[in-house]
Amino acid sequence: MFIDRFIRFITYERRFSKHTVAAYSHELAVYADYLEATDTDITRITHRQARAYLAMRLDSGRSPVSVNRSLAALRTYYRFLMREGVTAQNPFALVKALKTPKKLPVTVDKDKLTALLDTAEVFPDTFEGLRDKMVLELLFGTGIRLAELLQIREEHIDFYNGNIRIFGKRNKERLVPMNKSLQMLLRYYIDEKNIQHFDNKSPYLIVTKKGKDAYPGLIYDIVTHYLSGISAQRKKSPHVLRHTFATTLLDNGADLNAIKELLGHAGLAATQVYTHNSVERLKSIYKQAHPKA
Repeated sequence: MFIDRFIRFITYERRFSKHTVAAYSHELAVYADYLEATDTDITRITHRQARAYLAMRLDSGRSPVSVNRSLAALRTYYRFLMREGVTAQNPFALVKALKTPKKLPVTVDKDKLTALLDTAEVFPDTFEGLRDKMVLELLFGTGIRLAELLQIREEHIDFYNGNIRIFGKRNKERLVPMNKSLQMLLRYYIDEKNIQHFDNKSPYLIVTKKGKDAYPGLIYDIVTHYLSGISAQRKKSPHVLRHTFATTLLDNGADLNAIKELLGHAGLAATQVYTHNSVERLKSIYKQAHPKA
């Protein structure tokens, strides 16, 4: 079925993220089992059969978001098969994605977050405590993604021009500015990191307490731990800080196109979701302040 070749293609040529590659691999494994169980030739599946397959996935309890991910994976897979000359058509090309409810980005109170970051006693007076503060300051101060944070090396930081070179999805490069306090903290952190005398020095900026490469679970634990002190909401992932960064800029009058560039969004549509948060905030203020509300 050319699945292995397809996975190599989206990994090394298209440079899909690790999460997307893993998701697509899973979707194709399920699809392969379906074709085998129904004795269906991959090159002869029709548009109607494609729709029936996705309907079956929905009936099995999958959410519309999950089914749409299946659709995206299979569309991409068949485009690859067409490129390879394996099939002449893409049966999933004209299948419409399911409508999904729009979810507003989850944020934390920026004033509480700022107060947290400005309170020295919150962070232990150790290298780990400094590292944790560095993680939070970077995520909130630049709006970068978790995967982008883990890829930052010391040579990516330009103190002279006050920016960081970030490598986003599909290795797309962008420059993100740093505020003065973040620059000062970065200098201090790098100095402290260099005097730790780790046995295996990592080339990456953020490391574990033993000097090894940081990993997603560590960042999640750091963010969840500190946000639990200022927010009772269920979601406390690193992405919440990215949402808070974007919403804060928008609330303070930043241009939407500028926010788009800072976040590394490919199109403006992904950035416009933050306007809904601002509208909801204004509605809340109106209801509290206006006597007729």
